[in-house]
Amino acid sequence: MTDTLPGTDLPGLSSVRHKVGAALTGFLDAKDQAAPGTELRYLTTTLRGLLSSGKRLRAVLCVYGWQAAGATGEITPAIRAAASLELFQAFALVHDDVMDDSDVRRGRPSAHRALAAAYTDSGGPHGRAEAHGMGAAVLLGDLALVWSDELLHTASPTPSRLATVLPLVAEMRSEIMYGQLLDLQTTGRLTGDVETALRVIRYKTAKYTVERPLHIGAALAGAAPPVLDACTAFGIPLGEAFQLRDDLLGVFGDPARTGKSVLDDLREGKATVLMALAVQRASPTELSTLRRLVGRSDLTEDQASHVREILDATGARQTVEEMITTRRDAALTALDEAPFAEAATARLREIALTATERQA
Repeated sequence: MTDTLPGTDLPGLSSVRHKVGAALTGFLDAKDQAAPGTELRYLTTTLRGLLSSGKRLRAVLCVYGWQAAGATGEITPAIRAAASLELFQAFALVHDDVMDDSDVRRGRPSAHRALAAAYTDSGGPHGRAEAHGMGAAVLLGDLALVWSDELLHTASPTPSRLATVLPLVAEMRSEIMYGQLLDLQTTGRLTGDVETALRVIRYKTAKYTVERPLHIGAALAGAAPPVLDACTAFGIPLGEAFQLRDDLLGVFGDPARTGKSVLDDLREGKATVLMALAVQRASPTELSTLRRLVGRSDLTEDQASHVREILDATGARQTVEEMITTRRDAALTALDEAPFAEAATARLREIALTATERQA
């Protein structure tokens, strides 16, 4: 994806990422300088590491939602709103990793693991390291949540625009909590319930990752209801396709490319659409193997390969690929009909194709 779109002043993906990163760095620098002591840097160092990587998809979509609504001129308000979404995402990731007890995030130690290591490196007793890491990570997530709200308000929207944006932010936050609760309730339960797995995707990813960032950016620009409706028509199917792709990569991906283990989802017994389809279609012998292996915390790579064979043999993997294609095409059709600015439409089309491409 090029950095500038010919004939427009719409910033490209790398430019948006850079601008958002600079906004986050400036914000955290100010927090460190204003702190009463140096202790806060113990947390912000870990937060900076988490924020330094990742696709920044939500931030990019927020900026392009702003542009889709026809905004022109100074882009700083959109960048700061987008940066606030990155802080909210940091909160969600830190707490998600605590709940899942994950070791790795974005190719580096998860926040609670990094904080546990920092604790022992500073002379803390090893026997307290794990509990300290978990507790400090909860505080770090809480801090990122509070700061995301503060940064959003520095975007300096007019009172009327802020009154439109804040309910969308509140809905986004409630939706992701609901999706996370569904995820917690279904993880470890090996069932063929595809509909519930899709509902988790709808709330934890489709609305949170795509629809609401577009809504927030568009609302910041004063979008009319038809623009917000078009954001939904495009965002929901794309978000579902994006998560379905992520679920495939979580089992069949290349960790060197994704920064994500291909064992974690299987060890946790994540109730994905992929696994639900396999359970529906598995022979008695295959189902017995799935029930014996999926959800084992000590699952080996050899055992995981047996699970992957069943996911292939039942056609579950191929069906998910077809679901991705169907949803991506629906998103692109909605984009063709959307009353968006032309430059933003072009960018969103590129994102839809890139976010759902086959990588495994």
